[in-house]
Amino acid sequence: MTSDSLSTARWREAYEHLQTEGYVVIEGLLAAAQLAELRAQVAAQFEVERAAPPDPGPACSSLADDDLRTYFAQHYAVSSQELERILRFIRRTRHEQLDTPWPVPPELVNKTFLHLPTRFDHDRSQRIWNLLGKSTAACAVAEHAQILPMVRGVLGEDSLLSDCSATSVGAQTGGGAWHVDVPLGQLPEPLPDIPLTVQNAWMLDDFTLDNGATQVVPGSHRSRRKPPWSDTDLEGQITLTAPAGSVAIWLSNTWHRSGPNRTDQPRRAVLGYYCRSWIKPFHDFRRAIPRDRAARFSPTLRYLIGYAAESLVRGV
Repeated sequence: MTSDSLSTARWREAYEHLQTEGYVVIEGLLAAAQLAELRAQVAAQFEVERAAPPDPGPACSSLADDDLRTYFAQHYAVSSQELERILRFIRRTRHEQLDTPWPVPPELVNKTFLHLPTRFDHDRSQRIWNLLGKSTAACAVAEHAQILPMVRGVLGEDSLLSDCSATSVGAQTGGGAWHVDVPLGQLPEPLPDIPLTVQNAWMLDDFTLDNGATQVVPGSHRSRRKPPWSDTDLEGQITLTAPAGSVAIWLSNTWHRSGPNRTDQPRRAVLGYYCRSWIKPFHDFRRAIPRDRAARFSPTLRYLIGYAAESLVRGV
């Protein structure tokens, strides 16, 4: 579907495709100037964080982390340096949380509670967390006037932004594993018959068959099952191809993954991840983004990141 401004009829067509097939691609939604600004800001931040990735410094915890080392080694292709950096974040958080242990092993911990790698595919791929605190252009797409109503149509008018990040799938990488999104990975089958979250991928580069574009299995959201955790091809899978400036949207219970990047260039996107109001967001925006910066956001964006939408302190 192609448009830089969706008519009512084409918006309805896109919304119905999202509901029935579990995904939709809308081409050319960002104007050239908006795409250029977003791409430049994200590219600059990738360079900053590749040269000097966020690091909490030395941190102490009384809890052992051998099980975490094993978990990350088995589930993420991370370098030894990246593993140690992530463990420093985890140790700091554990210290802040009074060294309270999880009641389950790492593979069963809700991913919302677990620091995850910023560099993966042995440092060839990269992610930027807390993007709204680092890019003004990303703030605009998070509350896009035509996409946010589509998200709210699925998740409810009071839905929230669970996370906003940027991802760069590195050159000559093998792609990710098939999955459904948090928190579905922690739920038993059959999965809920409604989507709990919606993901948007704003394409900073062309998404092609060869450069790591997102792959989905249309209609898989109706199975109420999780896909096998593997990177092998699945029957019925398709690749979401479109030019830069387009957006791909999929439901949390649609089977999806990043495809292999067989080119010599990265494939970059901004990810907007939304949840129902009663789902705990993946990212704590209110702690991450300074209050004076949030004060300059629109009321819509402030609500999306948790202002007037969080648990209250009662009786104190």
